[in-house]
Amino acid sequence: MSQERIKDDRTGCDRGWEEFYRNRWQYDKVVRSTHGVNCTGSCSWMVHVKDGIVGWELQANDYPQFDGTIPNHEPRGCTRGISYSWYLYSPLRVKYPYMRGSLMDLWRDARSRHEDPVEAWKSIVENPESRRAYVSKRGTGGMRRADWDEVTELIAASSIYTAKKYGPDRVIGFSPIPAMSMISYAAGTRFLQLFGGVAMSFYDWYCDLPPASPQIWGEQTDVNESADWYNASYIVLCGSNVPMTRTPDAHFLTEARYRGTKVVVMSPDYNIAAKFADNWLPVEQGHDGAFWMAVNHVILKEFYADRQVPFFQEYARKYTDLPFLVKLEEKDGALRQGEFLRAAEFERSASLEHAEWTLCVADGAGSVKIPHGSLGTRWSKQEGKWNLDMTDLVDGSAIDCRLSFLGGETAKVRFTFESDGDSIREVPVLRVETRNGPVTVSTVYDLLMAQFGVSRGLGGDYPRSYDSDKPFTPKWQEKYTGIAAQSLIKIAREWAENGEQSGGRNMIIIGAGVNHWYHNDLIYRAAITALILTGSVGRNGAGLAHYVGQEKVVPLAPWTSIAMAQDWVKPSRLQNTPSFWYIHSDQWRYDRTFVDYFKPETGERMPLHAADMNAKAVRLGWLPFAPHFNESPLRLVEAARAAGAQSDDEIRSWLVGRLKSGETRFAIEDPDGQGNSPKVWFIWRANAISSSAKGHEFFLKHVIGAPNSSLSAREAAKGQVKDLVWHDRAPEGKMDLVVDLNFRMDTSTLYSDIVLPTATWYEKSDLNTTDMHSFVNCLDAAVPPSWESRSDWKIFSRIARKVSELAVKHLPTPVKDIIAAPLLHDTPGEIAQRAVKDWKLGECEPIPGKTMPNLAIVERDYVNLYNRYVSVGPQMGHLHAHGVSWEADDVHEQLLETMPTRSWNGKTFLDLEDEKSVADVLLSFAPETNGELAYRAYQNLEKRVGKPLAQIGAGSRDLRIKWEHVTQKPQRYCSTPVWSGLVNNGRPYAPYTLNVEYDVPWRTLSGRQSLYLDHPYYGEFHEGLPTFKAKLNPAILDETEGETGLVLNFLTPHGKWSIHSTYSDNLRMLTLGRGGPVVWLNHEDAAGAGIEDNEEIEVYNFNGVVVSRACVSSRIPRGAAVMYHAPERTINIQKSKKTGKRGGVHNSLSRIRLKPTLMLGGYAQFSYYFNYWGPTGVNRDSYVVVRKLK
Repeated sequence: MSQERIKDDRTGCDRGWEEFYRNRWQYDKVVRSTHGVNCTGSCSWMVHVKDGIVGWELQANDYPQFDGTIPNHEPRGCTRGISYSWYLYSPLRVKYPYMRGSLMDLWRDARSRHEDPVEAWKSIVENPESRRAYVSKRGTGGMRRADWDEVTELIAASSIYTAKKYGPDRVIGFSPIPAMSMISYAAGTRFLQLFGGVAMSFYDWYCDLPPASPQIWGEQTDVNESADWYNASYIVLCGSNVPMTRTPDAHFLTEARYRGTKVVVMSPDYNIAAKFADNWLPVEQGHDGAFWMAVNHVILKEFYADRQVPFFQEYARKYTDLPFLVKLEEKDGALRQGEFLRAAEFERSASLEHAEWTLCVADGAGSVKIPHGSLGTRWSKQEGKWNLDMTDLVDGSAIDCRLSFLGGETAKVRFTFESDGDSIREVPVLRVETRNGPVTVSTVYDLLMAQFGVSRGLGGDYPRSYDSDKPFTPKWQEKYTGIAAQSLIKIAREWAENGEQSGGRNMIIIGAGVNHWYHNDLIYRAAITALILTGSVGRNGAGLAHYVGQEKVVPLAPWTSIAMAQDWVKPSRLQNTPSFWYIHSDQWRYDRTFVDYFKPETGERMPLHAADMNAKAVRLGWLPFAPHFNESPLRLVEAARAAGAQSDDEIRSWLVGRLKSGETRFAIEDPDGQGNSPKVWFIWRANAISSSAKGHEFFLKHVIGAPNSSLSAREAAKGQVKDLVWHDRAPEGKMDLVVDLNFRMDTSTLYSDIVLPTATWYEKSDLNTTDMHSFVNCLDAAVPPSWESRSDWKIFSRIARKVSELAVKHLPTPVKDIIAAPLLHDTPGEIAQRAVKDWKLGECEPIPGKTMPNLAIVERDYVNLYNRYVSVGPQMGHLHAHGVSWEADDVHEQLLETMPTRSWNGKTFLDLEDEKSVADVLLSFAPETNGELAYRAYQNLEKRVGKPLAQIGAGSRDLRIKWEHVTQKPQRYCSTPVWSGLVNNGRPYAPYTLNVEYDVPWRTLSGRQSLYLDHPYYGEFHEGLPTFKAKLNPAILDETEGETGLVLNFLTPHGKWSIHSTYSDNLRMLTLGRGGPVVWLNHEDAAGAGIEDNEEIEVYNFNGVVVSRACVSSRIPRGAAVMYHAPERTINIQKSKKTGKRGGVHNSLSRIRLKPTLMLGGYAQFSYYFNYWGPTGVNRDSYVVVRKLK
C-alpha cells in the first residue's frame, strides 16, 4: 500500500517549483555582522546577499577556541536573531524622514514668513496656540513624508533656539547600551557633548545596574564570561532564566552539568531553566534575600563558629573588610554600630596623608594597626602603598590581624530588623584610647556574627537553634520564601562544603528577576555575602555572574573620549536618568514621603521625600541634574562678566555667591517652573517612550502632552516636599520637539515629532562587545542603507553641519558654558565629604568640588561644531579609565601618517567622517586591542600599587586588532588593568582575579570587599550590615487602594520571543506566540476571577491600564501576574472599558520609586559615575487589578 502512495519521480516533468526554492537560497555575497540589540549575545552572523538584497543570516562558526579544556563557543545565536532580516524590507521599516503633519504645516508657514530658520522656530514655540496644535497631536498618527534638508534644518534651528533662550543643557538625548553598537551610540552623544547637551544614562534606568556591586566592590559591574561557567562546581541561578534570555550561552550550563557541576534554580515560576536544576526552589518572588540571609546563618555557624575552615579564614582576613574596626556608639542604653575607626584618631598615624580615609585593624595583642590599601592610600602623594599587604603604614611591620575579639570583653549592642524589631545581643569588643578619649570597637566579623544571629556562646537575644523563628535562621526564612528549613540547610551545607573543597568555585548567576525590586541591593548583598564567606570571588568558576544588559564597552577609554567628545571638551554633561525622569515626568508629585515604606531610625537632618533627597544630592554634588540652574548657563557667564568677573575662578566665585544667596537656584528646586525642564529630546537606538519609560502614562501626560490613562493617579507630594516649589497645576507636554532615529515604526515613533530613517544592523559598520564573551565583534554593511535611511553617525554628522551653519549668525564666536559636575568615583572627589554637611543649611561653606558640585567652565565653539565632530581632538593621546591612565601620543602621531586626515583652522586632524575610521581609532587607542598600551597601563597602576604588574601585559605587547581583523572573525582582546579579570594563557574571563592574584585593592573605602557600609545614612536605615527587607506593602503604594477583585503582584521579566520590544512586532516571532500582548496568570487565581485561557482581560491600577489576553498556567505562582517585556502599542491593542481608550504597555502600570540610600555621594565608593552609581528604576514592587474585559 505504501509503495503505491510514495513513488520516485524520475521524469523531470512539472518540477519547475524547485527553481523557486533554489533561487530563494542563492547568494552572491556573505558579510559578517551582528545585532545591535540589548541581548548580551554579541553573536557573529553571516549575512547572505543576492542582487543587493539580504536574503537570510546564519550563525558564524569560527570563534577562536582560546582554551582546549573549555567547550567551543559555537553555536551562538537564537530564533530572534535569525529573524532579523525580516525587518529590512518589512512594512514596519522607516524608509523616509517623517514629520508630524500639523508641525509640518506650521513649519512651512513659518519659513515662508521668516528667512531665518531659528526665528521661524521661535514663532511656533513661543505662540501657545501653534505649539499646542502639534503637541496635542502626538500619538494620534498624522505623520507625513518629509525630505532630509527640511527636517535637518528644523532640528538644527530648534537646538540653536533652545541653547540661546534657555541654555544647551535643555537639549537632551537618550540611547542605551553602547556596547551593542558603540559607534552608533557615540554618534548622538558626541554631537550632544560638543553642543553642550545632556547625555542620559541607561544602565541604572533599566535597573540593569546592581547597586550592590559598587557598594561592595566599587565597580559598576564586572562578571564572568559564560565560558567560565564550565569551571564552576556549584551554580545557583537566582532571578536569571538562562535558556530564555541567555540563549547563545546556555550550552555552557548544559556542559557544566555534564562535567558534574551541581545546579540549583531559584525561581517562583517553573521556568525553562528548571530543566537544568538538581534542585528547583520556588522562592516567593522578591524574597530571595531571606533565603540567602539564612544560608549565611548556616555558613557562619557551621563553618566559622563551630569549625574554622583555614581557607575561609585566610580569605576573610586578606580580601574582605571583616577584620576592620568599627566604633560602637551608645544610644538609648545600648551600643549601636557607627563608623569605621580611622587612622586620624591616633597620634601615631594622624599625620598620614588622608588619615581620615584610612582604616584600622587590631593585631593579636589588641594593638591598633594601620594596614595598606585603604582609600586614603589610593590618593596620597606617596605611591606604592595602595595594595592588600597587611603591613602597618606607620612602622612597616607585618600585621597578624584579628577577625574576632571572642574570649575577651563583651558589650550589649542593639540590632534592628525591619519586620522583627530590635534585638540586644552581646558582641566581643575592644576598648582603645584615641586622641579624643576611649572608644569601644568591634570587628566587622564580630558584628556580622551577631547580625546573623550566631551566638558563639554569647548572651542576648540570639536564636537558640535553626528552629528558632528569629532573624536569620532557616526557620525564620520559611514565612518569606516558602522553602522548608531542612531544604535550605542542605543547600547551605553543600555550598560551603563545595567552597572549601574546590577552593571557592561557587557561582551565582543572577539577573533582572532579583535586580528590579526596591530592595534589590539588599538581596544582592545577601547573596554576595555567601560568595565572600566561601572564598568564591576573584577565582575562575566563581563569583556573582550578574547578567542584565550588554554593559561592557571593552575599548572603554578611547570610546569615552570619542563618544563624550572628551578629545575636545571636558568634563561631559551627563545625567542619571532615574532622577531626571522622576522629576521631569512629575512622578515625584504622585509619590508620598518614603518614610511610609522606607523608614529611617529618626530621620533627623535628612529629607524625608525622595524629591527633596534628590535636591539635596544635587546641591551637595552627589548626583548631577539637568538643567543645572534656573537660568541659562551661557547667560550666567555673561552676567558674571557684566558684574566684573573675568577669569574662570572669578566666574565660579560669583556663581557660588549667587547660589548661596538664593539669587540663582538649582533647577531641580523648581522643576515645573518656566524654562527649568528639557525642551528638545533626541532618541536613537531606543524605544524610550515605551519599553524604557517607567511610568509610561506620566511620560505621555507631562513630558509628551499626549492622551494618557493615568487619570486616577492622585498627587500626594503637596505639603510633603520642602525643597521643591509646588505648582498647583503641573505642566503637560514639556518637550518642544521630540526627534526619533529609528529603523522601525515602534511606539516611540508614534509620539515623536520627527522620525528619521536609520540604517539597520546589516547596513552600517560598527563595533560590538559584551560581558558574555571576550571577543570583539563587528557590525558591517552587507548592503547599503535602503530607501533614504542613513547610519546614526551620518545623521548626526548632518545635524552637526547644519548647526554650525546656523551658528555663524546666532553664535558666531566661542562662548563659555558652566557645567555643574558631581563628585566622581575614581577621582579625589570620592574623598571630598567625610561627613554630611549641607551648605544651604549653614552647616558648611559652599566649596565647588568639595561641599557642592564642581563648577567647570568650558568653551563651546558652535561654528566649528561640525569640524570637531568629524575630527579627533588634541586630548585623545591622554587616556584613562577606572583610575588607570596611559599616554598614547605616539599612537596618535602614527595614525596621522597612516589614516585619513582633514585640515581646518591651519591644523590637521584624524578624520572621523567614515565609521570604519572611527572603529580603527577606537581599536588603536584601546589597551584591550593594542597590547603595547595595555603594558603601559599596567606600568601606571603598578606605581600606585607598589606591586609588579607590567608582567601581566608583557606577553601581549605585539597585539594589534584592527577593523579589518574583526570583519574576518571574532577577535579576543587581551588583559588590561581597566578590567579586573584576566584572560592570559587562554583562561576564561573572571572578575576580580587581578585583585586576588596580584593584591590590587578594590576601589572601596577599605580597599577590600565591603560587607559593612559605614555611611551614616546606611546606619539610619539599619542597612550597614547585610539584612533583609520584604517587598513593599501594596497598601501604601497608592496603586490599588479601594479596589476589589483579583489584586496581583505585576512582574515584567524578559521574554523568549523578543529582546525588550525588538522582535515583539516581528512577524516571524509573532507566529510563535499569541500575536499580541499576553499576561500570564496562575490557574487558581484565574479560576477565582472567572478568567479562562486566551480570554481578553483588563489589567489596571492608578498608574494606567493594559488590555491583553490571559495565558493561564499552573507554572505561574499564585499572587503574580507576568507580562513579558515588552509589548508595543502598535500590535493588537484593544480598548479598555475602564478608560474608553486603547490600553497601554507594560510600563503603563509602573511608577518610579527611588531609594534614598542610592543617592549618596562624595564618600568612597558611594560617588557618582555615569551608569555606575545612583538610584535605579525599580518596578517590581507594583500591584494591579485583573478582570475580564467583557
